[in-house]
Amino acid sequence: MMVAQLSGGADLDFYIEGYAKFELFGQTLYMTTTHICLAIVFVIITVFAIIANRAIKKADVSKAPSGFVNVLELLVETLDNMLVNTMGAKHGLKFSNYIGSLFTLLLVCNLSGLLGLRPPTADFGVTFPLALISWFMIQYNGIKYQKWGKAKSLFEPIFLFFPINVISEFSTPVSMSLRLFGNMFSGTIMMSLIYGLLGKVAIIWPSALHAYLDVFAGALQAYVFIMLTMVFVSNQIGEET
Repeated sequence: MMVAQLSGGADLDFYIEGYAKFELFGQTLYMTTTHICLAIVFVIITVFAIIANRAIKKADVSKAPSGFVNVLELLVETLDNMLVNTMGAKHGLKFSNYIGSLFTLLLVCNLSGLLGLRPPTADFGVTFPLALISWFMIQYNGIKYQKWGKAKSLFEPIFLFFPINVISEFSTPVSMSLRLFGNMFSGTIMMSLIYGLLGKVAIIWPSALHAYLDVFAGALQAYVFIMLTMVFVSNQIGEET
């Protein structure tokens, strides 16, 4: 359990606890709060997807969408417009499934603090794999569209820049994951400190802080993550867009 010791001897629990321990190939693995919260997030997204799917199937295609279906259409159109504006009309929509899924996952994870959960994105073990997935996609598209030009770019503008260019390439997933993790973890710590120090007195008034640390910051960080992914992929595709 991750705990902060105060000078007065009080303990503040930041909700990182081990609930089960497993042995696998000689390694000790733990099921922590992050795994449980992430599973709850997956359930929330799955339920939302099922409800959305049924609403779309029941919609009358001969009539203008209304209610929940109208909201879904607005979300899809907003995503498509963002992809086209950022990555170009030729290739942008090809990435709609990945970018849409990634944004949904990050947004629900970041907002899960409103449900009393510890945001899974406040764990570097979650943000780094997500950044790695985006990084592999970035590299794949660089090789696909630039071919040998991808390797050549590592030696530009001169050969001496090769080490710097390599470091720059491999630092991308680290910087993306640390940015998301740092912002979400700091928000979790701040709210834990407030509730831990003030106890029952902090039941109502910290709602304004939740609005910023969970809603605003959470939505912003999810947007920044997918925007960086789109920009990096678009740069690898280059003039093809």
